[in-house]
Amino acid sequence: MVYVPLTLLNLQDDGFHLLLEVIVFGKSFKAVLDTGASKTVFDKGIVEAYLHEDMVLQHTDMVSTGLGTTSMQSFILRVPDLQIGALQLTGYDVAVLDLSTINYAYQQLDIEPVIGVVGGDILTRYGGVINYSRRTLALRKRPMVDLSG
Repeated sequence: MVYVPLTLLNLQDDGFHLLLEVIVFGKSFKAVLDTGASKTVFDKGIVEAYLHEDMVLQHTDMVSTGLGTTSMQSFILRVPDLQIGALQLTGYDVAVLDLSTINYAYQQLDIEPVIGVVGGDILTRYGGVINYSRRTLALRKRPMVDLSG
């Protein structure tokens, strides 16, 4: 198992977010751990600043819901290397959306911007278990084989 430290972020008595560190594009970023997000999503503005010539944002017709809109332009990016704690993912597909409104809200609370959210795709595939008292996320080192049932 891989144990990833979590930071509990108090949103001024309006709830909590769990943050974790991810390493992508050779740089460390904060991301929100979101059990309600079906897919891991990165912010389009941040991604565009780090795109290499061999990486392509692929436009998709999928409708993105849950971020206050259903008309958001969405993309898929194959990330060559994504690290979450000691878990190393190579050639992992993430959704890419404009998350500027989320980062603007964070900025209003004097919170550092996030690259995006780590969602249910990674949590399910790697058997994610959140321990709130220890503030850790446990992930399996290898993907789970059968996710159908």
